[in-house]
Amino acid sequence: MAEPFHGTDLYNVDSLLSEDERMVRDSVARWVDERFLPIVTPHYRAGTFPKELAPELGEMGLLGTSLSGYGCPGLSGTTYGLAMQELERGDSGLRSFASVQGSLAMFPIWKYGSEMLKERYLPKMAAGQLIGCFGLTEPDYGSDPGGMITKAVKDGDHYVLSGEKLWITNGSVADVAVVWAKVGGTAPKDVRGFVVEKGLPGFTTYDVEGKFSLRASVTSGLVFDEVRVPADHMLDIEGMRGPLSCLNQARYGIAWGAVGAAIACYRAALDYAKERVQFGKPIASFQLVQAKLAEMISEIIKAQLLVVQLGRLKDAGKHNHVQVSVAKRNNVRMALETARVARDILGANGIADEYPVFRHMANLESVYTYEGTHDIHTLVIGREVTGLAAFF
Repeated sequence: MAEPFHGTDLYNVDSLLSEDERMVRDSVARWVDERFLPIVTPHYRAGTFPKELAPELGEMGLLGTSLSGYGCPGLSGTTYGLAMQELERGDSGLRSFASVQGSLAMFPIWKYGSEMLKERYLPKMAAGQLIGCFGLTEPDYGSDPGGMITKAVKDGDHYVLSGEKLWITNGSVADVAVVWAKVGGTAPKDVRGFVVEKGLPGFTTYDVEGKFSLRASVTSGLVFDEVRVPADHMLDIEGMRGPLSCLNQARYGIAWGAVGAAIACYRAALDYAKERVQFGKPIASFQLVQAKLAEMISEIIKAQLLVVQLGRLKDAGKHNHVQVSVAKRNNVRMALETARVARDILGANGIADEYPVFRHMANLESVYTYEGTHDIHTLVIGREVTGLAAFF
Protein backbone atom coordinates (compact mmCIF):
# COMPACT_ATOMS: atom_id res chain seq x y z
CA MET A 1 0.00 0.00 0.00
CA ALA A 2 1.29 3.49 -0.88
CA GLU A 3 2.39 5.82 1.88
CA PRO A 4 -0.30 8.44 2.67
CA PHE A 5 0.29 12.01 1.56
CA HIS A 6 0.67 14.34 4.57
CA GLY A 7 0.75 17.82 3.03
CA THR A 8 -1.33 20.15 0.91
CA ASP A 9 1.01 20.38 -2.09
CA LEU A 10 -0.14 17.28 -3.91
CA TYR A 11 0.67 18.92 -7.27
CA ASN A 12 4.20 20.06 -6.34
CA VAL A 13 3.30 23.73 -6.71
CA ASP A 14 6.31 24.45 -4.49
CA SER A 15 8.52 23.72 -7.49
CA LEU A 16 7.13 26.88 -9.09
CA LEU A 17 8.38 29.01 -6.20
CA SER A 18 11.87 30.33 -5.59
CA GLU A 19 13.87 29.38 -2.53
CA ASP A 20 13.44 32.89 -1.11
CA GLU A 21 9.67 32.75 -1.62
CA ARG A 22 9.41 29.43 0.18
CA MET A 23 11.65 30.71 2.97
CA VAL A 24 9.41 33.72 3.65
CA ARG A 25 6.27 31.59 3.51
CA ASP A 26 7.70 29.04 5.93
CA SER A 27 8.88 31.76 8.30
CA VAL A 28 5.39 33.32 8.39
CA ALA A 29 3.86 29.85 8.83
CA ARG A 30 6.00 29.20 11.91
CA TRP A 31 5.06 32.56 13.39
CA VAL A 32 1.36 31.85 12.84
CA ASP A 33 1.70 28.43 14.48
CA GLU A 34 3.74 29.66 17.43
CA ARG A 35 2.43 33.17 18.13
CA PHE A 36 -1.08 33.45 16.71
CA LEU A 37 -2.87 30.11 16.79
CA PRO A 38 -2.42 29.67 20.56
CA ILE A 39 -4.34 32.92 21.20
CA VAL A 40 -6.87 33.17 18.37
CA THR A 41 -9.67 31.24 20.12
CA PRO A 42 -9.96 33.52 23.18
CA HIS A 43 -9.78 36.58 20.93
CA TYR A 44 -12.45 35.17 18.65
CA ARG A 45 -14.67 34.46 21.64
CA ALA A 46 -14.13 37.96 23.03
CA GLY A 47 -14.46 39.70 19.67
CA THR A 48 -11.03 41.34 19.90
CA PHE A 49 -7.90 41.58 17.77
CA PRO A 50 -4.45 41.17 19.35
CA LYS A 51 -3.08 44.49 18.13
CA GLU A 52 0.00 43.98 20.31
CA LEU A 53 1.18 41.68 17.50
CA ALA A 54 1.34 44.59 15.02
CA PRO A 55 5.03 45.38 15.72
CA GLU A 56 5.90 41.72 15.17
CA LEU A 57 4.13 41.79 11.81
CA GLY A 58 6.14 44.90 11.03
CA GLU A 59 9.42 43.25 12.01
CA MET A 60 8.67 40.42 9.58
CA GLY A 61 7.99 42.87 6.76
CA LEU A 62 4.31 41.96 6.50
CA LEU A 63 2.95 45.52 6.61
CA GLY A 64 3.46 47.04 3.18
CA THR A 65 5.35 43.93 2.02
CA SER A 66 5.52 44.76 -1.69
CA LEU A 67 6.05 48.51 -1.24
CA SER A 68 9.58 49.91 -1.47
CA GLY A 69 11.31 52.61 0.54
CA TYR A 70 10.13 54.35 3.71
CA GLY A 71 10.87 51.30 5.82
CA CYS A 72 9.02 48.88 3.52
CA PRO A 73 10.79 45.68 2.39
CA GLY A 74 9.97 45.89 -1.32
CA LEU A 75 9.41 42.14 -1.74
CA SER A 76 7.69 40.59 -4.76
CA GLY A 77 3.95 40.35 -5.17
CA THR A 78 4.21 36.56 -5.08
CA THR A 79 6.07 36.70 -1.77
CA TYR A 80 3.42 39.03 -0.38
CA GLY A 81 0.71 36.62 -1.53
CA LEU A 82 2.36 33.64 0.13
CA ALA A 83 2.58 35.60 3.38
CA MET A 84 -1.13 36.47 3.18
CA GLN A 85 -1.89 32.79 2.59
CA GLU A 86 -0.22 31.85 5.86
CA LEU A 87 -1.77 34.72 7.82
CA GLU A 88 -5.25 33.66 6.73
CA ARG A 89 -4.46 30.06 7.55
CA GLY A 90 -4.38 31.52 11.04
CA ASP A 91 -7.52 33.63 10.68
CA SER A 92 -9.15 35.93 8.13
CA GLY A 93 -9.01 38.69 10.73
CA LEU A 94 -5.23 38.46 10.89
CA ARG A 95 -4.85 38.63 7.13
CA SER A 96 -7.42 41.44 6.99
CA PHE A 97 -5.36 43.48 9.44
CA ALA A 98 -2.23 43.15 7.29
CA SER A 99 -4.17 43.67 4.03
CA VAL A 100 -5.84 46.84 5.25
CA GLN A 101 -2.61 48.20 6.69
CA GLY A 102 -0.49 47.52 3.61
CA SER A 103 -2.85 47.59 0.64
CA LEU A 104 -5.58 50.00 1.69
CA ALA A 105 -3.89 52.45 4.07
CA MET A 106 -0.19 52.44 3.18
CA PHE A 107 -0.50 51.87 -0.58
CA PRO A 108 -2.54 55.04 -1.35
CA ILE A 109 -0.14 57.15 0.72
CA TRP A 110 2.83 55.50 -1.05
CA LYS A 111 1.23 55.83 -4.51
CA TYR A 112 -0.62 59.15 -4.32
CA GLY A 113 0.71 60.95 -1.25
CA SER A 114 3.15 63.82 -1.10
CA GLU A 115 6.69 63.28 0.11
CA MET A 116 5.65 64.87 3.40
CA LEU A 117 2.86 62.33 3.90
CA LYS A 118 5.08 59.40 2.94
CA GLU A 119 7.83 60.35 5.36
CA ARG A 120 5.39 61.21 8.12
CA TYR A 121 3.36 57.99 8.08
CA LEU A 122 4.87 55.12 6.11
CA PRO A 123 7.92 54.22 8.26
CA LYS A 124 5.83 53.97 11.43
CA MET A 125 3.05 52.11 9.64
CA ALA A 126 5.54 49.63 8.18
CA ALA A 127 6.88 49.03 11.68
CA GLY A 128 3.41 48.49 13.12
CA GLN A 129 3.77 51.57 15.33
CA LEU A 130 0.85 53.32 13.61
CA ILE A 131 -2.31 51.48 12.55
CA GLY A 132 -4.25 52.55 9.48
CA CYS A 133 -7.74 52.03 8.08
CA PHE A 134 -9.55 52.69 4.79
CA GLY A 135 -12.81 54.62 4.72
CA LEU A 136 -14.75 53.98 1.51
CA THR A 137 -17.92 51.96 2.25
CA GLU A 138 -20.88 53.86 3.68
CA PRO A 139 -24.11 52.68 5.35
CA ASP A 140 -26.00 53.05 2.04
CA TYR A 141 -23.17 52.55 -0.47
CA GLY A 142 -21.21 49.30 -0.68
CA SER A 143 -21.12 47.75 -4.15
CA ASP A 144 -21.75 51.24 -5.59
CA PRO A 145 -19.08 53.26 -3.76
CA GLY A 146 -19.26 56.03 -6.36
CA GLY A 147 -22.64 56.98 -4.88
CA MET A 148 -21.04 57.99 -1.57
CA ILE A 149 -22.42 61.07 0.12
CA THR A 150 -19.45 61.92 2.36
CA LYS A 151 -18.20 65.30 1.21
CA ALA A 152 -15.23 67.61 1.72
CA VAL A 153 -15.61 71.36 1.31
CA LYS A 154 -12.59 73.63 0.79
CA ASP A 155 -12.15 76.26 3.49
CA GLY A 156 -8.87 78.16 3.24
CA ASP A 157 -5.95 75.81 3.82
CA HIS A 158 -8.25 73.02 5.07
CA TYR A 159 -11.05 70.79 3.83
CA VAL A 160 -14.10 70.31 6.04
CA LEU A 161 -15.08 66.63 5.98
CA SER A 162 -18.66 65.51 6.73
CA GLY A 163 -20.21 62.04 6.46
CA GLU A 164 -20.08 58.49 7.76
CA LYS A 165 -18.27 55.29 6.79
CA LEU A 166 -19.22 51.76 7.87
CA TRP A 167 -17.73 48.23 7.96
CA ILE A 168 -14.24 49.66 8.35
CA THR A 169 -11.60 47.14 9.43
CA ASN A 170 -9.27 48.53 12.14
CA GLY A 171 -11.49 51.63 12.34
CA SER A 172 -11.59 52.29 16.07
CA VAL A 173 -7.97 51.23 16.72
CA ALA A 174 -6.49 53.11 13.77
CA ASP A 175 -4.19 56.08 14.27
CA VAL A 176 -4.73 57.29 10.73
CA ALA A 177 -7.53 56.81 8.19
CA VAL A 178 -7.48 57.10 4.41
CA VAL A 179 -10.94 58.54 3.74
CA TRP A 180 -12.66 59.03 0.40
CA ALA A 181 -15.10 61.91 -0.09
CA LYS A 182 -16.57 64.03 -2.84
CA VAL A 183 -15.12 67.48 -3.48
CA GLY A 184 -16.93 70.13 -5.51
CA GLY A 185 -19.64 67.86 -6.91
CA THR A 186 -21.71 64.71 -6.51
CA ALA A 187 -20.40 62.54 -9.37
CA PRO A 188 -17.94 59.64 -8.98
CA LYS A 189 -15.32 61.77 -10.77
CA ASP A 190 -15.39 64.18 -7.80
CA VAL A 191 -14.07 61.56 -5.34
CA ARG A 192 -10.82 62.47 -3.60
CA GLY A 193 -8.80 60.81 -0.85
CA PHE A 194 -7.67 62.35 2.45
CA VAL A 195 -5.29 61.20 5.17
CA VAL A 196 -7.12 61.89 8.44
CA GLU A 197 -5.45 61.54 11.83
CA LYS A 198 -7.22 60.16 14.87
CA GLY A 199 -8.06 62.79 17.45
CA LEU A 200 -9.12 65.58 15.10
CA PRO A 201 -12.19 67.41 16.49
CA GLY A 202 -15.38 65.92 15.08
CA PHE A 203 -13.81 62.59 14.10
CA THR A 204 -15.34 59.76 16.14
CA THR A 205 -15.64 56.00 15.77
CA TYR A 206 -17.85 53.18 17.02
CA ASP A 207 -17.54 49.40 16.77
CA VAL A 208 -19.99 47.11 14.99
CA GLU A 209 -21.45 44.82 17.64
CA GLY A 210 -23.00 41.37 17.35
CA LYS A 211 -20.80 39.98 14.58
CA PHE A 212 -20.85 36.22 14.01
CA SER A 213 -17.99 36.55 11.49
CA LEU A 214 -14.50 38.09 11.62
CA ARG A 215 -14.77 38.27 15.38
CA ALA A 216 -10.98 38.40 15.84
CA SER A 217 -10.99 41.64 13.86
CA VAL A 218 -12.06 45.20 14.68
CA THR A 219 -14.94 46.42 12.46
CA SER A 220 -16.08 49.98 12.94
CA GLY A 221 -18.00 52.99 11.77
CA LEU A 222 -16.27 56.34 11.20
CA VAL A 223 -18.18 59.58 11.76
CA PHE A 224 -17.00 62.94 10.43
CA ASP A 225 -18.79 65.96 11.85
CA GLU A 226 -17.20 68.91 10.07
CA VAL A 227 -13.68 67.62 10.58
CA ARG A 228 -11.04 70.09 9.46
CA VAL A 229 -8.33 68.27 7.49
CA PRO A 230 -5.23 70.13 6.26
CA ALA A 231 -5.33 70.61 2.49
CA ASP A 232 -1.87 69.06 2.16
CA HIS A 233 -3.36 65.80 3.48
CA MET A 234 -5.31 65.31 0.24
CA LEU A 235 -4.00 62.57 -2.06
CA ASP A 236 -3.02 63.33 -5.65
CA ILE A 237 -5.61 61.21 -7.46
CA GLU A 238 -9.05 62.08 -8.80
CA GLY A 239 -12.17 59.98 -9.20
CA MET A 240 -12.85 56.35 -8.38
CA ARG A 241 -9.53 55.24 -9.89
CA GLY A 242 -7.92 56.00 -6.54
CA PRO A 243 -9.93 53.77 -4.19
CA LEU A 244 -10.39 51.06 -6.83
CA SER A 245 -6.64 50.78 -7.36
CA CYS A 246 -6.27 50.21 -3.61
CA LEU A 247 -9.03 47.60 -3.61
CA ASN A 248 -7.29 45.79 -6.45
CA GLN A 249 -4.20 45.45 -4.24
CA ALA A 250 -6.29 44.11 -1.35
CA ARG A 251 -8.28 41.69 -3.50
CA TYR A 252 -5.03 40.21 -4.74
CA GLY A 253 -4.05 39.38 -1.17
CA ILE A 254 -7.50 37.97 -0.46
CA ALA A 255 -7.18 35.53 -3.37
CA TRP A 256 -4.04 34.14 -1.73
CA GLY A 257 -5.44 34.29 1.79
CA ALA A 258 -8.46 32.19 0.88
CA VAL A 259 -6.11 29.35 -0.06
CA GLY A 260 -4.69 29.46 3.47
CA ALA A 261 -8.15 29.25 5.04
CA ALA A 262 -8.99 26.28 2.81
CA ILE A 263 -5.73 24.54 3.74
CA ALA A 264 -6.50 24.96 7.46
CA CYS A 265 -9.94 23.40 7.00
CA TYR A 266 -8.67 20.56 4.81
CA ARG A 267 -5.90 19.66 7.26
CA ALA A 268 -8.33 19.65 10.17
CA ALA A 269 -10.77 17.43 8.28
CA LEU A 270 -8.09 15.01 7.11
CA ASP A 271 -6.55 14.63 10.57
CA TYR A 272 -9.95 14.16 12.16
CA ALA A 273 -11.08 11.62 9.57
CA LYS A 274 -8.01 9.47 10.18
CA GLU A 275 -8.51 9.54 13.95
CA ARG A 276 -12.30 9.33 14.24
CA VAL A 277 -13.40 5.68 14.48
CA GLN A 278 -16.93 4.61 13.61
CA PHE A 279 -18.20 1.13 12.78
CA GLY A 280 -14.83 -0.21 13.88
CA LYS A 281 -12.53 1.77 11.56
CA PRO A 282 -11.43 5.36 10.82
CA ILE A 283 -14.02 7.31 8.84
CA ALA A 284 -11.21 8.22 6.39
CA SER A 285 -11.50 4.66 5.11
CA PHE A 286 -15.07 5.18 3.87
CA GLN A 287 -15.66 6.07 0.24
CA LEU A 288 -17.88 9.10 0.84
CA VAL A 289 -15.32 10.70 3.14
CA GLN A 290 -12.48 10.00 0.72
CA ALA A 291 -14.53 11.55 -2.10
CA LYS A 292 -14.93 14.72 -0.05
CA LEU A 293 -11.22 14.88 0.77
CA ALA A 294 -10.29 14.27 -2.87
CA GLU A 295 -12.57 17.09 -4.01
CA MET A 296 -11.17 19.46 -1.38
CA ILE A 297 -7.51 18.92 -2.28
CA SER A 298 -8.27 19.09 -6.01
CA GLU A 299 -9.93 22.48 -5.61
CA ILE A 300 -7.07 23.73 -3.41
CA ILE A 301 -4.57 22.71 -6.11
CA LYS A 302 -6.45 24.69 -8.75
CA ALA A 303 -6.60 27.72 -6.47
CA GLN A 304 -2.87 27.46 -5.74
CA LEU A 305 -2.04 27.44 -9.44
CA LEU A 306 -4.38 30.37 -10.07
CA VAL A 307 -2.68 32.66 -7.56
CA VAL A 308 0.87 31.62 -8.45
CA GLN A 309 0.19 32.61 -12.07
CA LEU A 310 -1.48 35.84 -10.91
CA GLY A 311 1.57 36.58 -8.75
CA ARG A 312 3.90 36.07 -11.72
CA LEU A 313 1.77 38.38 -13.84
CA LYS A 314 1.76 40.99 -11.07
CA ASP A 315 5.53 40.82 -10.64
CA ALA A 316 5.92 41.27 -14.40
CA GLY A 317 3.56 44.26 -14.36
CA LYS A 318 1.13 42.42 -16.64
CA HIS A 319 -1.83 41.64 -14.36
CA ASN A 320 -5.16 43.46 -14.53
CA HIS A 321 -8.23 43.92 -12.35
CA VAL A 322 -10.25 41.29 -14.22
CA GLN A 323 -7.64 38.63 -13.47
CA VAL A 324 -7.74 39.67 -9.82
CA SER A 325 -11.54 39.34 -9.87
CA VAL A 326 -11.22 35.83 -11.33
CA ALA A 327 -8.86 34.78 -8.53
CA LYS A 328 -10.76 36.44 -5.68
CA ARG A 329 -14.11 35.08 -6.87
CA ASN A 330 -12.89 31.53 -7.48
CA ASN A 331 -10.69 31.12 -4.44
CA VAL A 332 -13.06 32.53 -1.84
CA ARG A 333 -15.91 30.39 -3.15
CA MET A 334 -13.58 27.38 -3.10
CA ALA A 335 -12.48 28.10 0.47
CA LEU A 336 -16.04 28.57 1.72
CA GLU A 337 -17.15 25.29 0.16
CA THR A 338 -14.07 23.56 1.57
CA ALA A 339 -14.92 24.85 5.04
CA ARG A 340 -18.50 23.62 4.73
CA VAL A 341 -17.42 20.13 3.61
CA ALA A 342 -14.82 20.00 6.40
CA ARG A 343 -17.50 20.91 8.92
CA ASP A 344 -19.56 18.01 7.59
CA ILE A 345 -16.66 15.57 8.01
CA LEU A 346 -16.16 16.68 11.62
CA GLY A 347 -19.85 16.13 12.38
CA ALA A 348 -20.96 17.69 15.66
CA ASN A 349 -17.34 18.56 16.50
CA GLY A 350 -17.33 20.80 13.44
CA ILE A 351 -19.23 23.51 15.29
CA ALA A 352 -16.86 23.53 18.30
CA ASP A 353 -14.01 26.06 18.45
CA GLU A 354 -11.66 23.32 19.59
CA TYR A 355 -11.26 22.96 15.83
CA PRO A 356 -10.64 25.84 13.39
CA VAL A 357 -13.24 24.87 10.79
CA PHE A 358 -16.36 26.73 11.91
CA ARG A 359 -14.33 29.85 12.67
CA HIS A 360 -12.96 29.84 9.12
CA MET A 361 -16.37 29.09 7.66
CA ALA A 362 -17.94 32.03 9.49
CA ASN A 363 -15.08 34.33 8.49
CA LEU A 364 -15.30 33.32 4.84
CA GLU A 365 -18.95 34.35 4.75
CA SER A 366 -17.65 37.91 5.16
CA VAL A 367 -14.70 37.48 2.80
CA TYR A 368 -17.20 36.24 0.19
CA THR A 369 -18.84 39.66 0.13
CA TYR A 370 -16.19 42.20 1.14
CA GLU A 371 -13.73 43.83 -1.24
CA GLY A 372 -16.30 43.27 -3.97
CA THR A 373 -19.09 40.73 -3.57
CA HIS A 374 -19.02 37.41 -5.40
CA ASP A 375 -21.77 38.67 -7.69
CA ILE A 376 -19.99 41.93 -8.52
CA HIS A 377 -16.81 40.05 -9.45
CA THR A 378 -18.98 37.77 -11.59
CA LEU A 379 -20.27 40.82 -13.46
CA VAL A 380 -16.75 42.25 -13.83
CA ILE A 381 -15.74 39.05 -15.59
CA GLY A 382 -18.98 39.02 -17.59
CA ARG A 383 -18.35 42.56 -18.81
CA GLU A 384 -14.85 41.61 -19.89
CA VAL A 385 -15.91 38.59 -21.94
CA THR A 386 -19.04 40.15 -23.50
CA GLY A 387 -18.11 43.81 -23.72
CA LEU A 388 -21.47 44.63 -22.10
CA ALA A 389 -21.85 46.10 -18.61
CA ALA A 390 -24.67 44.62 -16.53
CA PHE A 391 -24.38 46.66 -13.33
CA PHE A 392 -24.86 50.28 -14.40
